[in-house]
Amino acid sequence: MVFCTRSSVAGGGCCLALGASLAIAVACQPAAVAPPAAVAPPAPSSAPASAAASAPRVLAYSITSRDQPLGELAIRIGPGDVRTAEVTYRIRGAVETIRTTTELGAGGAPRGFRATGVDHFGQPIDERLVESGETLTWQTASGRGSAPRGSGWYLPVFDAGDQIAALAGALLRAPGHRRALLPSGEAWIEDITERTITVAGAPRRLRRIAIFGLGFDPALIWLDDDGELFADVSPWQGAIRRGAEAAIPALLADDQAWTSARAARLAAQLAHRPPAAGLAIVHARLFDSERRTVVPDATVVIAGDRILAVGGAATPVPSGARVIDAHGRTLIPGLADMHVHLHDSEGLLHLASGATTVRDLGNELDDLTARAARYDAGSELGPRVLRAGLIDGPSRYSAGLGLVVSDAAQAEAAVARYADAGYVQIKIYNSTPPALVPVIARAAHARGLRVSGHVPAGMNAAQAVEAGYDELQHINFVFLRFLAGPGDDTRTQLRVTRVAERAAELDLAGRDVRQFLDLLVGRGTALDPTLTVFHNMFTADAGEIDPVYAPYEHRLPARLARAVRGGGLAATSSAQRARYRASYAALLRMVKLVWDRKIPIVTGTDYHAGMSLPHELELLGEAGIPPADVLALATIGNARVMGLERVAGSIAVGKRADLVLLDGDPVRDLGALRNPDVVVCRGVVYDPAELFAAVGVRRR
Repeated sequence: MVFCTRSSVAGGGCCLALGASLAIAVACQPAAVAPPAAVAPPAPSSAPASAAASAPRVLAYSITSRDQPLGELAIRIGPGDVRTAEVTYRIRGAVETIRTTTELGAGGAPRGFRATGVDHFGQPIDERLVESGETLTWQTASGRGSAPRGSGWYLPVFDAGDQIAALAGALLRAPGHRRALLPSGEAWIEDITERTITVAGAPRRLRRIAIFGLGFDPALIWLDDDGELFADVSPWQGAIRRGAEAAIPALLADDQAWTSARAARLAAQLAHRPPAAGLAIVHARLFDSERRTVVPDATVVIAGDRILAVGGAATPVPSGARVIDAHGRTLIPGLADMHVHLHDSEGLLHLASGATTVRDLGNELDDLTARAARYDAGSELGPRVLRAGLIDGPSRYSAGLGLVVSDAAQAEAAVARYADAGYVQIKIYNSTPPALVPVIARAAHARGLRVSGHVPAGMNAAQAVEAGYDELQHINFVFLRFLAGPGDDTRTQLRVTRVAERAAELDLAGRDVRQFLDLLVGRGTALDPTLTVFHNMFTADAGEIDPVYAPYEHRLPARLARAVRGGGLAATSSAQRARYRASYAALLRMVKLVWDRKIPIVTGTDYHAGMSLPHELELLGEAGIPPADVLALATIGNARVMGLERVAGSIAVGKRADLVLLDGDPVRDLGALRNPDVVVCRGVVYDPAELFAAVGVRRR
């Protein structure tokens, strides 16, 4: 639904979820905490009728996450086409407040706009749009621009929650339900559905509007008879008119039915199934991930979901098989992103980027199980999914999803529930009581599940490993082993800011670091560094494009194109930014030390689906790991960590038919991973350009 532009909180499991509204970034795991003080509706007025008629109309909303209160939104519609809105909400103890004022001009388009407040890092928000004569001029922390008045609808970076309904109204009035946007792009309506629901015992007529062009997913919103926002709901979080909270399940079910039907249509259109005789890829430069070498002029034959033959140019091709001539392009095993949090369009994005396997490290148990089943059945497009169940403890910083435990019996029951559902791993989160970590680890290992996670507050990374962790998530928790003291609460943003401020000071050649790495070696503990999360956060100033998206800059949907220039952690001086950048360089050096010690590294992103994986692999290369070894980590290395090396991770007879045909040579340049021409997953062929187009990413 809303609200913040800072795209990911390091070590926090956040994800970008554009398209559910005009939101920039949506925290994937908001805390289930009491909301801030409600914004009260106006008291009954004793003023004369004429004064009452000019009083603003106030619409009050509840913001919820998984039936838990998260915050409040109030929209005031005043005279003179002036609208104000204010939202306050909490995510894992962090508070964000946004206030906006919008003045509408001809055709209902904004002619003036102002946004103020603070984001969840406590940084000030300031955005403005001004009309002067025939020109609209806008300014944000990420840049400024101008355009002729009437040339498009201004799309703000910060939205308190009222802009989406105003845009919907403008689109409903526009020819073809389509309008140009400022600074760039366009939005359009593809579906309008009327529903009558019961609110407080009375029928209420609503319209659901599906708006395309803003993000990867269509924005589905519900309008009332006055054309004002009634609800904007999603499985993660949403807003609904106060007093109508009981209608959330019905509206959400309607939205999800629409989304599922669309996903099924896309699956039918975009999945190209080979004939019964199979598929053959010929004249390819085949990357042998186990030997880290390239085999020239190779032929690979696929039958169903398995690789039938791998050989040279003389390898027989079955009669009637579909043949793809690689013309010397590079054929690699399907990549794996080992740290994701799946939602609607992400299956398409992962496949389009060559990720044929992902590991989900925190989601709702039943939702993820159902989504993975749809992927496997082909009714929704997506990669193979390794499911890890999240366990947290009760606190204001809790993840807000997964299972929450307070004692040993609950911890053991949570592990059993995940194991019975077919999960392969447990992820422990920040608020888990330290005394329960060995309980969870023993129960998980007894059921054959791996154990990983954040380091809970009150523990350090060494203690977590000694308590049974098989893997650590996020490189910042490695640094916090040395930089956090007994009184520091690592459930807060300190887990990010302390590392940004002080990582460069850590003596990486010192005894303490060597002993910690010895512990990882001795225990066989793996590391999921998620360098991508920290790259933009530690290094980018406001206005600089997120390096993940720089190669896609001119291909992005309108809202995302604005969001990717938000910058990272705000620095108050050039010296502070230099310190942050030096700390980021220290993260790279630590990863190289881990690699040199032969500690397993998995390739996870915890960032924007699909597109961030090539960047993560490039960053491993920048850390000093040779490209061929990086490719091995992303393929056979991940398979070995998960115990799947017999069926996945390399192009070999009998293994899964998951492959990527690239235009370029990733052994020389890891950037070639952004140029997939063909993706094969479960033996089904996909055109990455078609997949990207389905989520609003324009062709190269």
